[in-house]
Amino acid sequence: MSQDHLREEVLTARRIVVKVGSSSLTTAAGGLDADRVDALVDALAKVRNRPEAPEVVLVSSGAIAAGLAPLGLERRPKDLARQQAAASVGQGLLVARYTASFARYGIRVGQVLLTAEDASRRAHYRNAYRTLDQLLAMGAMPIVNENDTVATAEIKFGDNDRLAALVAHLVRADLLVLLSDVDGLYDGDPSRPGTSRIARVDGPHDLDGIEIGSAGKAGVGTGGMVTKVEAARIATGAGIPVVLTAASQAADALAGRPTGTLFARTGARTSDRLLWLAHASSPRGTLHLDAGAVEAVVSGGASLLPAGVTKVDGDFAAGDPVDLLAENGHIVARGLVNFDARELPRLLGRSTRDLAQEFGAAYEREVVHRDDLVVLRG
Repeated sequence: MSQDHLREEVLTARRIVVKVGSSSLTTAAGGLDADRVDALVDALAKVRNRPEAPEVVLVSSGAIAAGLAPLGLERRPKDLARQQAAASVGQGLLVARYTASFARYGIRVGQVLLTAEDASRRAHYRNAYRTLDQLLAMGAMPIVNENDTVATAEIKFGDNDRLAALVAHLVRADLLVLLSDVDGLYDGDPSRPGTSRIARVDGPHDLDGIEIGSAGKAGVGTGGMVTKVEAARIATGAGIPVVLTAASQAADALAGRPTGTLFARTGARTSDRLLWLAHASSPRGTLHLDAGAVEAVVSGGASLLPAGVTKVDGDFAAGDPVDLLAENGHIVARGLVNFDARELPRLLGRSTRDLAQEFGAAYEREVVHRDDLVVLRG
């Protein structure tokens, strides 16, 4: 294939995040498929060994799936405790398999396990970036996974597709490659006659009328096509193009060949904190806004003042993320609140000047500053 037909977004990427799902690495019975792991490693090693090779971060599912068979489980358990037990056994097997496979090419691997709390807390976030950046600088292959052994339902990313999109932003990647068990996004269920693969998505309008919910399968994993499209939306909105294709076509995708579906970037790189606030934080409460405050926050780029808050729900501390709700109950924004939940009720509907006169200068401040606020809906 001529250079003219290769994807420039892939060829010019200097740092790439590759995500692979459980169903692409395991057998139907739940154990690791050594041949599939080796095939993926072959493709990644080939990228690493080419001239001016890009750096690669691998986000790999498979820990829970790999732990099923050794624990005598026939299918992925529904309860969190047994999922964590399976992850505890399977994560070691998964990394050991990767370590042995990458060793064939003289590539060392480094395990990085994350929870959503690592993403939403600034200090944890900086530490994660430094670790990943240093592993790359030292020539190691970072292998990232959600820390399923300790993550609770409240602090889970939910799926590794979203985790991969956030990691791509975290490490300042130029490209995200999502490897699945289907070879791209289809305009319907790919098992049905008459459906066709979509080669390129330039924006949300290209997805109008597409049955995304039925355009993929999850197998032993937790994802599906919906989570992959959502991950693509997060990444492309932050300026990172995405290639979605089958794991069996990883080598072609990383060589720039037009396999799968390319999601073009739709926005520019945004603030680390705001992206993670929007997509990785777990709100600890809600603030109900009047119509004027919604207009000021959503359209005017303003901070949220006490005068615009009508009601407070939840038990949160200053610095926690909270959702901002319009009068119809729809979430319009998320931000880091400057007051504890127990402080706010006596401040509602009042001007900062009045609050400063009654309670002191410390109360002449925003409930949520605009620098700590991200609009979720217009």
